[in-house]
Amino acid sequence: FYLLRDWDRIVEQLDGWLPRRNRAEIREQLSEIDKTLAEFVRGQAIVCGGLGVFYGIGLTLIGLEFGLIVGLGTGVISFVPYFGMLTGLAIGIGLAFAQFDTWPPIALVASIFVIGQVIEGNFVTPKLVGNRIGLHPVWMIFALLAGGVLFGFVGVMLSVPVAAAIGVLSRFGLKRYLASPLYGGCEDEDSDTNDRGGKAS
Repeated sequence: FYLLRDWDRIVEQLDGWLPRRNRAEIREQLSEIDKTLAEFVRGQAIVCGGLGVFYGIGLTLIGLEFGLIVGLGTGVISFVPYFGMLTGLAIGIGLAFAQFDTWPPIALVASIFVIGQVIEGNFVTPKLVGNRIGLHPVWMIFALLAGGVLFGFVGVMLSVPVAAAIGVLSRFGLKRYLASPLYGGCEDEDSDTNDRGGKAS
């Protein structure tokens, strides 16, 4: 509550501490990070909505009681990688055991979640989220794995937004490097050498 109430004052205070010489560049990069994170939230919302519809329709067609509710709920919490699917899978399998007396419907319930996870992890999230935030699917997978190994559950939750912010700063750093004398120095030296050789000849 207090953070939201004083947000403008906090931003104004932090903005006043920025080095005057580089204030415009820092503001530009912070704005770019803000836009990237907003695209991440939008893309993740689309993914969660799509998964909820897929799980809900699939479980309903199988005949699972409360299948639509379980599917939509699984989609809502799918913003946490793997946790949403595993939670939905556990609830769906539990309901399937209570409702069905044979194995085929239970296997179908499990297969719905497995198929949804495969589609989401390999196609939907890399395309809808990765393209929006400017990250290659390989970097997204690496970020998820590294976040999970280093910081566990919290690392998995925060890995993609942090990787997106790092990506913005990395692109800015690369752009500045390519425009710097450090990158163009060899070219300048080669041209100077050629000029000297031409004059000597």
